[in-house]
Formats: sequence, structure tokens, C-alpha cells
Amino acid sequence: MDGMHDHGMGDMGMGMDMEMNHMTFFWGKNVEILFHGWPGHNSGMYELSLIVVFALAVIVEWFSHCQLIKADTNYVTAGLVRTIMHALRAGVSMLLMLAVMSFNGGVFLAAVVGHTVGFLLFGSGIFNKSHTTHPHKVSDLPPLSC
Repeated sequence: MDGMHDHGMGDMGMGMDMEMNHMTFFWGKNVEILFHGWPGHNSGMYELSLIVVFALAVIVEWFSHCQLIKADTNYVTAGLVRTIMHALRAGVSMLLMLAVMSFNGGVFLAAVVGHTVGFLLFGSGIFNKSHTTHPHKVSDLPPLSC
């Protein structure tokens, strides 16, 4: 048996501290989001994690609708700025996706509300009359696509 019997069949040698990963939505503050042990079992840290997820979603919407590059910017500089912005938007989007993959209902709702608020602020044009009068330039980056 080469010492295999010491581990037993239940834990398959992976240790007894392995926590269950949810594969369906659940509600509650006891969740891990992005990092091992975070937010843990602390209600305040869970609330902070929801705020972080909300902020990440707003940031993705900002990147998707911002206009930082001026019309007279050198095309090489503009291309480099767009590339950096694209990399940041992709990275933040992936972090947000991984957070939602915790399958926690609160995290999911924080992401959806963050995207909604971000779109309202940056994409809807409700706070910027130039979106309705000059719709040809909406953003420095193309829309996200799957």
C-alpha cells in the first residue's frame, strides 16, 4: 500500500483545510473573492469586497466610454495610449469576471449595479449633451466583444 492508506480516500491527499467551491449561486458573507482568505468571515470585509467589485465594474464602463485622447494627438502616441487603456480594461474586466465566478449573489449584484451606474454616468449621455449633438466619437476604445 506504499503509505497511500495514510491519506484516506476522502481527502485524496489534498489536506483537510480545503474549502468547497460553489458552482451555483449562494447568498452569504462567507466567500472567497479573488484572493485566498479574502474577505473571510468578516462582515465588514465582505462589504468592502462588494464595494471593490462595484468600483471595478464602474471602472470598466469608464474605460469603455472615456475620451482622453485629443484630436491633435500624434497617431503613435494615440495608439500607445489606446493599447494601454485596452490592457487595463481587459485586466479589470477579467478580475471582475473572476470575482463573479465566486458565485456569490451579492458579488453578482454588485457587479451588475456597478456596470449599470457606470453606464449611466459615462455611456448613457444623460450628463453630457455632446453625446447627442456629436455622436460620431463615443469612446477612445472600441466596444467590448466576446
